[in-house]
Amino acid sequence: MPGLNYNHLRYFWEVARDGNLTRTAARLNVSQSSLSVQIRKLEDRLGHALFNRRAKTLHLTEAGRIALDHANAIFATGDDLLGTLGETGLARETLRVGAQATLSRNFQIGFLRPVFGRRDVELILKSGSEAELLDALRTLNLDVVLSTQPPPTDDLSPFVVHRISEQPVALIGHSTFTIAQSSLAEQLSDTPIVLPARGTMVRTGFDSLVARLGVQPNIVAEVDDMAMMRLLAREGLGLAVLAPIVVADELASGLFVEAAKLPSIVETFYAIVMRRRFAKSALTELLTPARSTVLPD
Repeated sequence: MPGLNYNHLRYFWEVARDGNLTRTAARLNVSQSSLSVQIRKLEDRLGHALFNRRAKTLHLTEAGRIALDHANAIFATGDDLLGTLGETGLARETLRVGAQATLSRNFQIGFLRPVFGRRDVELILKSGSEAELLDALRTLNLDVVLSTQPPPTDDLSPFVVHRISEQPVALIGHSTFTIAQSSLAEQLSDTPIVLPARGTMVRTGFDSLVARLGVQPNIVAEVDDMAMMRLLAREGLGLAVLAPIVVADELASGLFVEAAKLPSIVETFYAIVMRRRFAKSALTELLTPARSTVLPD
């Protein structure tokens, strides 16, 4: 059986990204008819139509979406190969970083600061859900994913997890917010509390803490976005359960104050990468100081 013609795949990939045959043909300086022939040959080889043609717009079929996912991975791998093993290498290394949409921006800045301003490194930053980011990592569309939770693992896991930082968690509020000078148990019972959503490590730790103290917290909001927690704290809605790094600027300026530390609760930050023989030098530098937790093969 003949193998896949990667020229055909490249033409399909270009058209799929544009969604318009005329535009792609003009950009690649080829005729529309030639482009159509290349795509038709790929469809014949795969045994499936890759586009639905409606008016002048091309829409991917289900098979087309699958083919595009594979094409993205194939050409990303090719670029990576050229940059890693090429005789002269790339003059500029591209580092693709994904981060949970809810992840502290202050932590992200701190992690990436060593490569800021470097002429040999171009940063591409993407945010999204954990599932989206890990899928992109598997297909080499990302080089590293920053998260507060390590991915589920099994013996076939392709990931290496680096524990980058552990930050203590505290009750933090606006400087004008009335904070009772009382025990932690009394504060949690009497003071309005803004909590992270269930399912996070910090929330799990908080629920465990109040259970040990035997108190019923006065919860006024449960939020799955750190930026929103900052805003609610700014509004004086209550004391937010946060790692100080999340609101470092507000604490430094005196806008926020730390009302109480929450014992045994920490926010852990992870950098998740694929097992790779040829790692990017910029990423290796960022991860060198980190403690690594290698997930099983």
